[in-house]
Amino acid sequence: MTMTIEDVRDNAAWHSLTGAHAHLAIGDDLVRRYPDDVAGFVGVRTWDDPAVWDSLVQVVGSGGEFSISLSSGAPEPELPAGWSETFRGAGVQLVETDRLRPRPDDEAVVLGAADVPDMLALVERNRPGPFRPRTHLLGRYIGIRRGDRLIAMAGERLKPGGWTEISAVATDPEYRRQGIASRLVLDVAFHIQQRGGLALMHAAASNVNAIAGYEKLGFELRRTTNFVGVRIP
Repeated sequence: MTMTIEDVRDNAAWHSLTGAHAHLAIGDDLVRRYPDDVAGFVGVRTWDDPAVWDSLVQVVGSGGEFSISLSSGAPEPELPAGWSETFRGAGVQLVETDRLRPRPDDEAVVLGAADVPDMLALVERNRPGPFRPRTHLLGRYIGIRRGDRLIAMAGERLKPGGWTEISAVATDPEYRRQGIASRLVLDVAFHIQQRGGLALMHAAASNVNAIAGYEKLGFELRRTTNFVGVRIP
């Protein structure tokens, strides 16, 4: 069974941790991870090497948990005895097309360390996906405030090769259906393109409304994925 990954987008965490985010990486030549307060992703160079399981124990730690993304329909690595799957969710990967028309947003402000409490509170209210106290170090994050309240945000997460993932797209319920999330996605995509990069996104397969919105903006489905959580004994 061959598990070698050739396209950087199919192994985004590994190519981020050995590329743009190498300064944050913890690990070795087979397995790398982010600090716990940055992200829960683990990057694996290849599942073909039997030593990968020992590397995971060394890098993540006994009793630790990590998350990986696997292509739907592709062969999956068989967990060793005692290892357990903690969650599994179907997802999609979307990539930009020539239809995408990114543009900066005049109301968006750049978010940083001082904004982390507000960012975490917004994530807690809206549950767009994992976001931790230092996730903002992964890239450029922006938001929109109304008064003192952060009501929407979006930013950059994984950076495999010349691609940058747009993530943490969140808008408070009372401000939805006003196009705010779309504006922020287009702003993030604009700055990615200004740096010579390309934008991609991940979403839960069940989030059909968000997926339809991203497709309307100019993204298209590239592949389906399985987001899998694993616990080491």
